[in-house]
Amino acid sequence: MTAPKKDTDLRMLTSAMEDYLEAIYEIGLEKRIVRVKDIAAKMDVKMPTVTSMLKNLGSKGYIHYEKYGYIDLTEEGACVGKEIHRRHGVLFRFLKDILNVDPQTADEEACKMEHTLGSSTLERVIQFMEFIQVCPRTGANWLEHFREFRAHGYAPEKCEERNKDFSQEFQERVDSLKGQNNGTHDPGKAPQD
Repeated sequence: MTAPKKDTDLRMLTSAMEDYLEAIYEIGLEKRIVRVKDIAAKMDVKMPTVTSMLKNLGSKGYIHYEKYGYIDLTEEGACVGKEIHRRHGVLFRFLKDILNVDPQTADEEACKMEHTLGSSTLERVIQFMEFIQVCPRTGANWLEHFREFRAHGYAPEKCEERNKDFSQEFQERVDSLKGQNNGTHDPGKAPQD
């Protein structure tokens, strides 16, 4: 199975079409056979609505469907369904795990976002999630470290080095604050008159 050629390939579909292809793909992962009633139940729509969309998707070459028969994704339809499923999962995890959005809201928002983000933006979200999971988020310049991570990949030694630097800076700040609170002079500051 090959991936859709470009972002524009997905943009030729409406978000509703993408939702149907995603639903068919997901049902196919769970069951051997995809039926109209399964799609209607998953999408919470009536069966005639599903049938109408299936005719449309069939005419565009995304599915094989005969009235009262089973639904099969074509290779292109499976690629689109799989990609939308992947986008949804990435965005859902970002919203839920990173931004701490409640799961139901995260699912609803991911569904809206999956249709609008371009591939390069989605890849940056994925890289950002990887970065904050494998490299300590330390220091004021951690976003600069993310840019480096994107350019060169995960380097454990760099993360350890940054963590040590941050720990040292942090300890110096704590010591400075303790000195100010105890009325002692901070050697890094000029004496006050």
